[in-house]
Amino acid sequence: MAPVDTAVLEGKNTIEVDSVITGNVIAMETTILPESIDLINKEKSLLHKIERISYFGIKRFFDIICSIFGILMLIPVALATKICYIATGDKKSIFYKQKRIGKDGRLIYIYKFRSMVHNADEVLKELLKKPEYKKEWDLNQKFENDPRITKMGNILRKTSLDELPQFINVIKGDMSMIGPRPLVEGELDAHKGNHAIYESVRPGISGWWAANGRSATTYERRLELEYYYCRNCNVKLDIKCIFKTIKAVICKTGAK
Repeated sequence: MAPVDTAVLEGKNTIEVDSVITGNVIAMETTILPESIDLINKEKSLLHKIERISYFGIKRFFDIICSIFGILMLIPVALATKICYIATGDKKSIFYKQKRIGKDGRLIYIYKFRSMVHNADEVLKELLKKPEYKKEWDLNQKFENDPRITKMGNILRKTSLDELPQFINVIKGDMSMIGPRPLVEGELDAHKGNHAIYESVRPGISGWWAANGRSATTYERRLELEYYYCRNCNVKLDIKCIFKTIKAVICKTGAK
């Protein structure tokens, strides 16, 4: 039988097979052509897109269900908070609205229970005129012992109940249950952060940073944790984050 130099398998246009017959042994060398590589890459890309669409669909459904229950919890906490503030002579609104940066750099307003004096922004401007406060703020965007926080506000923050009104943001679609914390304008730039990564997903009520130390970490470490979630978010990581958040709230880990 004569040796076969080159054979192309029938129906396989994209695969070239070189065969040499030696006795009863056939040695085959297979070379995948560029067309095959492109096809494989397209299939992988399509599967990845389907996976991400499915994940974000499941996540949005979960967000809506949780936010409905969250808003029901919000009512009694709001009543108790209002009574406590009135008892101290503070009759201002118990809610606080602040402009933040959402997904894709879109401006959103997030809602929280007010944990500071009603004129906290004006007080901050005065505090930043003092070098010791300005240095701390420029470094961490917060104060270790913030003089603007009220007694009731301190309780709300320690228990993380001040975040409850953000369930309104979740049901509106501005936020998610899990995601990087929404930042104020200019905050990411001040710390040389990456907008493309940080703003690639909806910000969350809790997140990988909030579940892993929160205020007990440096800002640099905070960004590392938030970036990790943005790059690797999936159902398994979200579930893990929920349980770590529950543990952090119970143990008051990093809460200030």
